Amino acid sequence: MLYAMPATTTNERRGPRRLRSDAAANRERVLAAAAIAIRRDGERVPMATIASDAGVGIGTVYRHYRARPALLAALALRSYGIVLNHARTAADSTRSPAAALVHFFEQIIAARDDLILPLHGGPVSIDESAVALRTEISDLLEQVLARGRRDGTIRRDVSAIDIIITGAMLAQPLPHVAGWDELARRQAGIYVAGLAPTADARLPGRRPTRAQLEAGFAKTAPTSTPPA
Repeated sequence: MLYAMPATTTNERRGPRRLRSDAAANRERVLAAAAIAIRRDGERVPMATIASDAGVGIGTVYRHYRARPALLAALALRSYGIVLNHARTAADSTRSPAAALVHFFEQIIAARDDLILPLHGGPVSIDESAVALRTEISDLLEQVLARGRRDGTIRRDVSAIDIIITGAMLAQPLPHVAGWDELARRQAGIYVAGLAPTADARLPGRRPTRAQLEAGFAKTAPTSTPPA
C-alpha cells in the first residue's frame, strides 16, 4: 500500500535558505553596529552594547564571534573588503588617474565610520587573509599610479603606500573640526593636485613600500589572530 508523503509547504521548503539569509543579515548588523560602537567607545566596548545597538540578542553575537578578538578580526576583514572594492573601482576607472584617485579618496572618506583598520587605530593582524587583502589593495592602487606615470600626469616617486597612508589620515576627523567630510574632500583634491610631476621638487624621505608597512604591523601584531 502506498502512503502519501506529507505535504511540504513553501515556507518549509524555504526554511533553511531563510535561516541562512537571516544569519547573514544578523552578522552584518552586528559588524556594522560594532564598527560604530568601537569608534565611539573603544575596543573594550561591552559585547552587550554591540548586541543592543545591532538589535539582536547577546547570544547572536557570541554565536558568530565566540570572543572579542574574533569580532575585531572580522571587522578588519570587512574593512579591508570595503577599501578593496573602492581600489578596484579606481583601477577599473576610465577617468584620468588623478580623477580616479580623487574618487577613491572620496569613497574612503564617506566609508570612514565602517573602517576599523590598523592605520585607523584598529587591531593589527598578520593573518594570511588580511595580508592578502592588503596586498591586493596596494597592487590595484599601484595600477592607477602606473597609468599616471605612463601618461605623464603622476610623478614617479609616489607609491601606493603613500595613497593608503593619505587615505587613512583623511578618514580620521580632526577633533573640534566641523564639516569634516567636506574639508577632507578638499584636502584630497589638494593632495592629488600635488601628484603632478614637477621638474624642481623632490619629495623628502624615501618612497614607502608595502614591505615596510607589513614589517611595522608585524612588530605590533599579537602572536596569533583568532579566526573570524
